[in-house]
Amino acid sequence: MNLFPPAHDLVLFITAAAVLLLMPGPAVLYIVARSVDRGRMAGLASSSGIAVGTLVHVLAATLGLSALLLSSAAAYSLVRYAGAAYLFYLGIKKFHERPRNENGKHMPLVPMRKMFAQGILVNVLNPKTAIFFFAFLPQFVIPARGHVTLQFFALGMMFALMGWASDSVWALSAGSAGGLLRDNRKFIENERYAAGTVYMGLGLVTALSGSRHK
Repeated sequence: MNLFPPAHDLVLFITAAAVLLLMPGPAVLYIVARSVDRGRMAGLASSSGIAVGTLVHVLAATLGLSALLLSSAAAYSLVRYAGAAYLFYLGIKKFHERPRNENGKHMPLVPMRKMFAQGILVNVLNPKTAIFFFAFLPQFVIPARGHVTLQFFALGMMFALMGWASDSVWALSAGSAGGLLRDNRKFIENERYAAGTVYMGLGLVTALSGSRHK
């Protein structure tokens, strides 16, 4: 049983997925902000959470739940506004953190599992991810080969793994840059405002993103 399309179509899928992943979106900006703020391990925890959130969307799309979400304007709006509210919450929380000193003594410790869980929520509460899988993956599913559901799932898993690898590179790069920036006093004093603004900006973009039902 071959769950993947023919070689030519598979190369086309991988190429298209790679191009899409190389274009920074809300998830990448979130990971970069986390990495610069908390370091590479926090960025990797966040990127892993984003990947798990992607798998949730893959399963939902495979089981047809994405179609349900896209058919209901109310369901779409509920998920969209919930995601925006969560990002705003993260931004406001960041604004209210105590500024750290040069040694980072005022930097509250956040468990990696919490960073991981927050990454899951950020991606699960992003309806655009559901729309992406519903619109993109079916182009590479071939009904004549049978096992349509499994084909859908296999392609979704491949995309999720590629996304995790790409996001991890962003996390490591931004975490390394953040390590250098954290030695800068001005950055130390203003970092929480920059990170908070990124989170709230992402929340605003999510809230204002046009619904396909309008």
